[in-house]
Amino acid sequence: MMNRTDGPRLASRACAPRLTPPAQSCSHPNVAVHDKAVRGPDRIETHKRGIWLLKNPATNKGLAFTPEEREQCGLHGLLPAQVQTIEQQADLEMEHIREKSTDLERYIGLIGLLYRNEVLFYHVLVEHLAELMPIVYTPTVGEACRRFSHIVRDMRGIWLTPGDREHIEERLRSFPYQDIRLIVVTDNERILGLGDQGAGGMGIPVGKLALYVAGAGIHPSKVLPISLDLGTNNPELLDDPLYIGHRARRISGKAYDDFIEAFVEGVGAVFPKAVIQWEDFHKRNAFRILESYRRRVRCFNDDIQGTAGVAVAGILAALRVTGGSIREQRVLFLGAGEACTGIANLLAAAMREEGASEEEIHASRLAFDSQGLLYEGRGSEDPHKRPLVASRELLARLGLEGGAEPEAAIRSLKPTVLVGATATPGTFHQAMIEEMAKHVERPVVMPLSNPTRKAECTPEQAIRWSQGRALVATGSPFDDVVHEGTRHVIGQGNNVFVFPGVGMGAVLSEIREVDDPVFLVAARTLADCVSAERLKQGALYPPQSELRAVSARVAAAVIRHARERHLGRAIPDEDVEQVVADSTWQPEYVPVVTRSGPC
Repeated sequence: MMNRTDGPRLASRACAPRLTPPAQSCSHPNVAVHDKAVRGPDRIETHKRGIWLLKNPATNKGLAFTPEEREQCGLHGLLPAQVQTIEQQADLEMEHIREKSTDLERYIGLIGLLYRNEVLFYHVLVEHLAELMPIVYTPTVGEACRRFSHIVRDMRGIWLTPGDREHIEERLRSFPYQDIRLIVVTDNERILGLGDQGAGGMGIPVGKLALYVAGAGIHPSKVLPISLDLGTNNPELLDDPLYIGHRARRISGKAYDDFIEAFVEGVGAVFPKAVIQWEDFHKRNAFRILESYRRRVRCFNDDIQGTAGVAVAGILAALRVTGGSIREQRVLFLGAGEACTGIANLLAAAMREEGASEEEIHASRLAFDSQGLLYEGRGSEDPHKRPLVASRELLARLGLEGGAEPEAAIRSLKPTVLVGATATPGTFHQAMIEEMAKHVERPVVMPLSNPTRKAECTPEQAIRWSQGRALVATGSPFDDVVHEGTRHVIGQGNNVFVFPGVGMGAVLSEIREVDDPVFLVAARTLADCVSAERLKQGALYPPQSELRAVSARVAAAVIRHARERHLGRAIPDEDVEQVVADSTWQPEYVPVVTRSGPC
């Protein structure tokens, strides 16, 4: 995740630091060296000396360089005399971050640390996940993307423009690391709930990969953020003289599709072991791209499948409070884009596993898009919305007209779960929640839009309007709610509980296809990670401080799923947890050793 001129090269390249593989510890012959590859080196060997080591974020330790390293590496005189531990450095960095006055300034400070000393950055992030995750990712990353051209201090990853279509392999080979296992790529068109952010969308892949490293322990040299900078239709960006991206309107149609094809071909040629995560593509392209490539390359769309896994996990966790089965749930969706469609499809899969018929599944849900209730005969719909279209028979059975409003739909369907992904605040209003609470003892209310200001309602509103009975999960972070003396812990349905573990499991298992059943496995595993105490407090997700443990369990479940379905490596059951543990990078300094001879 560094520019070519800044980063260490692979051992096969001239002047490259040699990343010495970790020692082996797993006993089974089928789970040997390959699994350690994502954990990174036990030591770094390089011809470089002096200031180069301090300016390279992969080798810089600052004051943590030992006296012996300072002597050997030519660092005496370039550093103050004191030697610090990484814990002392982390305390100082947190002091710096906490002294800043805004979250955006904290974001800039943390990203600056990433560019300066990546081991220390990840050490700080892992040790303070709950505090820093809202800074490095939602909601603060949205503001960072919006103002990216004016706050960026350094560049990361690979940037591809329409003019690069015939040179994608060459561009990818310019990255300093070539054993890439995970790629997060965006075309920047639908960044969170903010829309087209042009080149600023690169903040999302950088943030997501920071969470892959911190959450699942994949080494920073194994991940790559990519921006497909194919233009922007955002007039504010096109008019900004300081905009850093490709200053043109977005390409579309055949030109767009040809570029995506060239990109996939290039990744296959340069990074054949990589899993691709499609991120923040507009729905007109997101579903097409996923369907076109999911069986050709190992890929998934986090906005569709990751969101679905997290939401279904929240519903499964709620059932541990409310009782009943997934087959008995009734769901009203406000929104019919990537998020709600993915959730509906994964819920249907979960219901089928419990024996539900297609008729039962169809009768269990209604959905509204920006034009109103989705129903048969309303007019042509986007293909991805078709599973959510209510039949005439279902509307007749419910006593609804095609133009029914959400409150009427709630009165007729009596949903147990209300899901919102509209990016429109106030979509869940008081009459809707009150109507829902008339029919359900513990309604599950999920305003999933982010950033925070886009949420369909606040947790406080949902709890107050339901007389304290709602189980609330949000897509963005919210404070806990005290209602009539009872504290309600608000669990955040953040995709980070799913995608790092899925990615790690996919990499280690070498699964051939990251299909929808993978995300149902992840959902069930995540639901099981919620403690009884958290559920008693109303939280449907674990605390973010437990992310590494959750990701390890999800990764192990994916590995077992791949083995049982003959989709990947046959790692013996008794070795799975050890494989995950052996593959997990711990952000601690390793020795830096200079090799003799000129570079």
